[in-house]
Amino acid sequence: MDDVAGMGFALAEAQASYDAGGVPVGAALVGHDGSVVGVGHNRRVQDANPLSHGETQCMMNVGRRASYADLVMYTTLAPCMMCAGTIVQFGIPRVVVGEAANFPGELDFLRARGVNVVVLDHKPCIELMAKFIAEKPELWNEDIGVAPDA
Repeated sequence: MDDVAGMGFALAEAQASYDAGGVPVGAALVGHDGSVVGVGHNRRVQDANPLSHGETQCMMNVGRRASYADLVMYTTLAPCMMCAGTIVQFGIPRVVVGEAANFPGELDFLRARGVNVVVLDHKPCIELMAKFIAEKPELWNEDIGVAPDA
């Protein structure tokens, strides 16, 4: 599967979260044979759970495996530290990121730990996140851990 096609699965998840009033971040875990093993999207708002990011929801939907070394993580936005740590913890060797323009994430952390990181600068991912940030800046700041002004 090429990376744009793989990103399509993650983007569909991001759109589903946006449509449900949540943060539009989606993820997909795909095997080297092109099979989609699982998908997920940010459900932090929907579930009132601060740990329900797109990548973690995808991992939860995939479930327990002896190894994740044969999978590629596609995510619409550069992973935060929590999600990057999850990727490293479970040995996912390659991460394809839709965009890092709206949020730089922890790409250097991933690369320093041997993860092959590809940033697509995928215009639909950039536009969906920018639209969300413009519409709901307080919710976005909450999601990335920026405290509201006192």
